[in-house]
Order: sequence, then structure tokens, then C-alpha cells
Amino acid sequence: MSKPILSTGLRWLWLALLVLVVDLGFKQWIMDNFVLYETRPLIPFFNLHYAHNPGAAFSFLAGQDGWQRWFFAGIAIGIALVLLVLLYRTSARQKLNNIAYSLIIGGALGNLFDRMVHGFVVDMIDFYVGDWHFPTFNIADMGICIGAALIVLEGFFVSSGKSNDKDNKKVTNG
Repeated sequence: MSKPILSTGLRWLWLALLVLVVDLGFKQWIMDNFVLYETRPLIPFFNLHYAHNPGAAFSFLAGQDGWQRWFFAGIAIGIALVLLVLLYRTSARQKLNNIAYSLIIGGALGNLFDRMVHGFVVDMIDFYVGDWHFPTFNIADMGICIGAALIVLEGFFVSSGKSNDKDNKKVTNG
């Protein structure tokens, strides 16, 4: 039994595509206009800094001999496929979940592209306070983190909503 695509969460895939296009476009602009490790200050707590990351978040496993490229590529493909299935199974009306899944898919595919084409992920966003710098990241990482945060938030909303529904049923049935 198939359902119309527009009634599913797949309707939100445009957001994944938007994250992917903005991420890849910004990375290409950085590669075309910066020299590796070049930093350009923008405002007192924010720089653009061109870096390569062969690892994962916060350069996890970056010092390995290359196997991590394929490991992280496999994880990205697996997560994107699982989230596509979840989008298909989710109603288009469940906006928060669908937005979260789409942001993660777009981010995962943006970093997957980098790993497959360059062998590393291009990072460029550098926030800092004084001499302390948050690890450099990119638009894809932002999509993944915002999507994950939305999933956590959705968990709080669903839990409170379900308990209210049960309470309401008890009141009306009791």
C-alpha cells in the first residue's frame, strides 16, 4: 500500500537540498578564495578560517591513516537512508521531525560529498572568545547539530503531549 509522496515527510526534502546546496556553495567559495589555514576576521568573536578535517566532529579520528574516510562515509549513507525511510513513514504534518530529519540528511550529504571528492571535510566557521576557539565547523555540521537538537526537543514535546492525551482520556472516560 503506497501513500502519496506529498502526504509524507519526504515533502520536506527541499530543506535537505537547500542545506546541501548552501553548504557545498560556501565550501567552494572558501576553497576558491582562501589559502589553506588562512583566517579572515569578520567580527570580534567570529572568523572565517579555511581548514581540512579528515576526521569527524571536533577532528575525531583525524590522525588515522585514511580508513576513517570510508567509515564516516558509510555512517553518513546509513543515517541518510534511515532518515529517508523515517521521512516516508512520517506524516507531512509532523513538521518538527521532518525538518530535523531533512537538516541532518542535508548535512550528512554535504560532508559525505567532501569525503568522497576531497578525502576530507572543508571547515570554515570559527567562533572564539579571547584565545579560546570552538572547533572549526561548516554549514553541514550546523544542519546536523540543529537537526539533532530538534529531535531532542521533539522528544520533550511528544512526551508531554502523550501524557496530556492519556490524562484527558481518563477524565472523559472516568
